[in-house]
Amino acid sequence: MYLYYAVFSPNDSGYDIEFPDLDGAFTFGDNMSDALYMAKDLLEGWLIIAEKEKDPIPEASEPSAINHEPNDLIIPIEVDLELAKKKHANTLIKKTLTIPAYLNDLGNQANINFSATLTEALREKLGERVRD
Repeated sequence: MYLYYAVFSPNDSGYDIEFPDLDGAFTFGDNMSDALYMAKDLLEGWLIIAEKEKDPIPEASEPSAINHEPNDLIIPIEVDLELAKKKHANTLIKKTLTIPAYLNDLGNQANINFSATLTEALREKLGERVRD
């Protein structure tokens, strides 16, 4: 697990986001929910690339040591790098399962993609732990 602090700077269109400890780590979000998602996605990507390229991964600063403007928010963002690597690899596996016959029939009649439906249902059920 890695935890870094991001600086969320509010502006007219949402938030600008920076990880001061990570070189070039900038993004933005239209609202707080989007900004949190984008910050986590950026942190995961930055760490995956750094590890892949064998770049040093810096220590996280203490929040009190981070320079910021008075209206900025200092927000901790935590990522599980092993889970992030699995998500970003997007490896698909074949899964055998059992469903009621009537659901299979109705799903086939409606041209339902069972794999996509199961993936969507699992993401919803598991919540933030698997959010893309």
